[in-house]
Amino acid sequence: MKRVACFAIALAVAFPVAAQKKYDPGASDTEIRIGNTNPYSGPASAYGTIGKSIAAYFKMLNEQGGINGRKVSFISYDDGYSPPKTVEMARKLVEQDQVLFMFQTLGTPSNTAIHKYMNMKKVPQMHVATGATKWNDPKNYPWTMGWQPNYQSEARAYAAHILKTKPNAKIGVLYQNDDYGKDYLKGFHDGLGGKKSMIVKEVSYEVSDPTVDSQILQLQASGADVFFNITTPKFAAQAIRKAYDIGWKPVHYLNNVSNSVGSVLTPAGLEKSVGIISSAYIKDATDSRWANDKAIAQWREFMSKYYPEGNQADVFNVYGYSVASTIAQVLRQCGDNLTRENVMRQAASMKGWRPETLLPGITISTSADDFAPIQQVQLERFNGKQWELFGEVLGGR
Repeated sequence: MKRVACFAIALAVAFPVAAQKKYDPGASDTEIRIGNTNPYSGPASAYGTIGKSIAAYFKMLNEQGGINGRKVSFISYDDGYSPPKTVEMARKLVEQDQVLFMFQTLGTPSNTAIHKYMNMKKVPQMHVATGATKWNDPKNYPWTMGWQPNYQSEARAYAAHILKTKPNAKIGVLYQNDDYGKDYLKGFHDGLGGKKSMIVKEVSYEVSDPTVDSQILQLQASGADVFFNITTPKFAAQAIRKAYDIGWKPVHYLNNVSNSVGSVLTPAGLEKSVGIISSAYIKDATDSRWANDKAIAQWREFMSKYYPEGNQADVFNVYGYSVASTIAQVLRQCGDNLTRENVMRQAASMKGWRPETLLPGITISTSADDFAPIQQVQLERFNGKQWELFGEVLGGR
C-alpha cells in the first residue's frame, strides 16, 4: 500500500497541471461566463452591432465545441451609452450573474464610470471598446486593458499628415465633450506641437444634442480649410452631410471609430463623403483589395451563417469578430487555470499574435507593463465607393 501511495504522490508532483483545475466565479468544467454592456439603444446605437457580432462569434465557437471544451455564455445588456446605466449593469453582471470578467464594454464615458469599481473588485475589464489612452495603465489599474489603437496616437498621425501636406492650414475641430473627445483633442494638440495656433476654431457638442448643424456652421464661418471631425457615428454622419450641404469643402479628417461605410458614410451620403481621410487597422470588407482575401471570405461565411441580418458593409462587424477572436485566444492560453488573475496574465502575454482580419503588418503584443494590444494604424481616403489605404503603417512600439 505504501508503494501505491508513493506512486500516486509522484504522479501528482510530475503532472501538477493535470492534477488540478483552478476556477474563479464564472468558470467551471463546462462554462465560461463573460459580461458585456453595449449601446443597443440611444445616441451611440450604431455600435450595438459590435455586441451582436461578438455574440454571433461565441455562438459559432460553441457549435465548434467551445474553448478548451467549455461553452461561452455571453451576457450582454443595453446601457444606452449612459454611464449610470453602465454602473448598474456592471454591478449586476459581477455580483448577480457572477461573470468571470467584463469584455468589450463600449464607450469611454461608460468604462470610466466602472473603472475604479472593476479594479476594486479585481474583476478584469477586458479589451474595452474605446481607445482612450488611460486604459494602458497597468501600474494603477491592473485589471483594465484596452484593445484598439489609442486615440491620442491616431490624432497625432492626422496632425503629422496635416503638417506635411498642408503646412499653412487653418484647422477647425468638432469634438464630443467628454473623455473620448478630449483624449483625441489632446493627441491632436500634441501632434501639432508648436503649430497649435493653426487651429482657428474648436467647438464641442453633447451626446444629448439633437444635431451638430450649428457647430458646422461655426466652423465654416471661422474660415477653416481643414476639419478634424471627432464624433461618434450619429453625429459623424450629420457633420459630413451638413458640411456638404452648405458648400463647405475643407480637407476632412474623420476619427476611425466612425468611419464605417455601412453605419456612417452611407447614411451621410457616399457622394458627400468623397475625399474624407481616416485611419484603419482592420480590413474593411467594402475594400476591393480584400475581395479574394481568405480571412474576409471566412468572415463573410461567418456573417451569413451566424449573423445574417448584420450589414457586411459595416466594419464594426469585422471589429466585433476580430476582438472576439482575441479574447478566445486569451482563454485558450488560460487552459484549465480560469482565474481572473490568470486571464489578465495571459492577456498581458501576447507577442505578435494577430487575427488575420487585421491589416497586414499590424499585430497584437502586450506585456506586464504594456496593456495596449494594438498600436499601429494606416491612413486611408474614401473615394465614394470604398476606403483606399495609402502611406505606411504608422506607430508601434
